[in-house]
Amino acid sequence: MDTTQPQQIMQRWHVIQHELMPELAEQFGELTPKLEKVVHTLEWVRIEEFTGTSWCGVGRPPFERAWLANGFVAKAVLGLATTVGLIERLTIDRALRRICGFPRGKRLPSETTFSRAFDEFAEAGLGQRVHEALIKEHLGDQLIGHVSRDGTAIEAREHRARKEAPAAESAATAQTALLPAEESPGETPVLETPAPARKRGRPRRDEARPAAKESPIKRQRGQTLAQMLNEIPTACDRGTKCNAQGYKNSWSGYKLHLDTADCGVPIAALLSSASMHDSLAAIPLSLISAKRVTHLYDLMDAAYCSSELREHSRSLGHVPLIDHNPRRGTKIEFSPAEAIRYNERTAAERSNARLKDEFGGQTLRVKGDTKVMAHLMFGILALSADQLMRLRQ
Repeated sequence: MDTTQPQQIMQRWHVIQHELMPELAEQFGELTPKLEKVVHTLEWVRIEEFTGTSWCGVGRPPFERAWLANGFVAKAVLGLATTVGLIERLTIDRALRRICGFPRGKRLPSETTFSRAFDEFAEAGLGQRVHEALIKEHLGDQLIGHVSRDGTAIEAREHRARKEAPAAESAATAQTALLPAEESPGETPVLETPAPARKRGRPRRDEARPAAKESPIKRQRGQTLAQMLNEIPTACDRGTKCNAQGYKNSWSGYKLHLDTADCGVPIAALLSSASMHDSLAAIPLSLISAKRVTHLYDLMDAAYCSSELREHSRSLGHVPLIDHNPRRGTKIEFSPAEAIRYNERTAAERSNARLKDEFGGQTLRVKGDTKVMAHLMFGILALSADQLMRLRQ
């Protein structure tokens, strides 16, 4: 952080505390702690600076789009479940309406306008861009000790996506269904040749065997970040995950993967299908985090236990601390010093819990991975700003 940035932060804080807050209190009475948090969060994230970058002269002007974006950030801070709930709160709460930027005497936009704006923000990745800028501004030039990686279940209110049949097979099925019953081909069973069983043991001297299938993590190490992100499944499906007590929990929806600094600030986030294994998000997340912050240790639980992930972490200049998965063997314990550092991994679990309990992670009312990620990113923005404010106090 350069020498001028702390001065700018303190100057903005002084303006909020001694100019904006008294003005709002004079107009609307004493603000509640939640509304004060909304004011500080909007001042930290400054989302209005990003809403006009994609405007092409058609539709609502940038300043009106900024009001709507501020409203969605306030929705996450206040823990409102739906857009209808946000509109109702803005209708009865003049202070909140003024904080978000909506002028007095002007009618609030309709629910349709709010929904269209949310769709536009989701397609443009507004939350991701604002979060990246926030992290780079406040943590980009600081040395972070530990980054904890973890995935958490995100339950959705939508049906699981159906697996599509191959195009040729589906086309043939469709054409067969159009034929009359007497012209339909007979149901002659097609005998499929079973795949030859893989031989066990060592091959003979002159025996040639097919090469073993390459692991997904090993394949990722030879790909670019864009290729890895393109291969991550994002369809809604069924997932199962063991909790802290060792019991399996199943859900329909998605899985959110977070990199969290030891100060509790989320650094990077990825959304995947619920069925995707946590380890497949490790390399993409680590590359995204490495572009934003500089840190020393990668902390991961036993789900990420892999020699490939350890080598990748070392290639980035990090020290991997990954809980060993014995896989029916003997568990390798951490040294006393490593165990103390590994305890910092609870920062990721606390971030996941706060995102769900305080900032809307459990109140999904949208469908589709793009909108789900946008909803979660507004919550991650509010969580990041809240943690950064705690660090500055």
